[in-house]
Amino acid sequence: MQGPAVFSSPDPSVAGKLAIAVVTQPERVQGSVMAAPPGAREDAMRNLLQTAADAGCSVVATRPEGDNERLLGQAWPFPSPFAVTVRTVPLSEGLDRVEARARRSLERMGLPRGEVLLISSANDLAGAEGRALWDRARALKDRGLFRKIGFCATVEDGPDLLARRFQPDVVQTPCNILDQRAVTEGVLSDLASQGVEVHVGSPFAGGLLFMAGDSLPHGLADYAGDLSRTRRRLAEARVDPMQAALAFALGLPPAVSVVASVASAAEMRAMLAAAHAPRPDLDWEALALPQAAALSRAIHRSGGSPHDDLYAISSAA
Repeated sequence: MQGPAVFSSPDPSVAGKLAIAVVTQPERVQGSVMAAPPGAREDAMRNLLQTAADAGCSVVATRPEGDNERLLGQAWPFPSPFAVTVRTVPLSEGLDRVEARARRSLERMGLPRGEVLLISSANDLAGAEGRALWDRARALKDRGLFRKIGFCATVEDGPDLLARRFQPDVVQTPCNILDQRAVTEGVLSDLASQGVEVHVGSPFAGGLLFMAGDSLPHGLADYAGDLSRTRRRLAEARVDPMQAALAFALGLPPAVSVVASVASAAEMRAMLAAAHAPRPDLDWEALALPQAAALSRAIHRSGGSPHDDLYAISSAA
């Protein structure tokens, strides 16, 4: 185990370190992109992207799901300031499908090339076809369709060991106030020492930081007490949960990018305000949950993803 997390000075351009992942859950917030009437969704997406661009955000992280990529393609500011990160579909759909869908993602967004192609699951790389999958991704990079390639991995996946095997340009791994293992176990620093560009995902801990016990997703009720204690510590320090979450993630020196989900322009503005707020003086280690590994598994079982913040955060917006 390593010592306490050491944080850098506040980034003078915090928005430049934020990567936004537009989510499509209508229940996420009132006025979210996908909650808008069909004819107004493009305008809602355009408003969100313009708000992010005006603030200096330069990275958009996408997933090959639903209608999101098409909406992004119709709503980019002109000229677009965004570099785009694309994820693969699961390897269970076949190698040809993985490659074709990555190409299709660029086409749907109207892009000649993407910034990063991320293998969506470390399990796909660890399996029998892992090397063949990586070779497909590398070939897309060699053809100029993506500038960088990498993968998403949790602490349990051993991202530092996978990085030694595949030598990625980028690794995205979750790290947040509730689950600080990527810091305390030295995963982030090990990746950075290998020359890997570190992207931190799930800064809002799946949205759990913003939920009261009675609103927790099914299967997470056992963690209500610990979550309540963390929220109470923040309240006693008079620190908003979103402000604390972003201060923690943005202050991690190995993190080149922090991937934060957003569902509307209003939520984007709230997130930017929290990111630019004065850095709180908190005992970060005291905020972590003692059973973070078990919580991560429970989030996965409940239908969430350790890589994303898909649950509602409207209470913070």
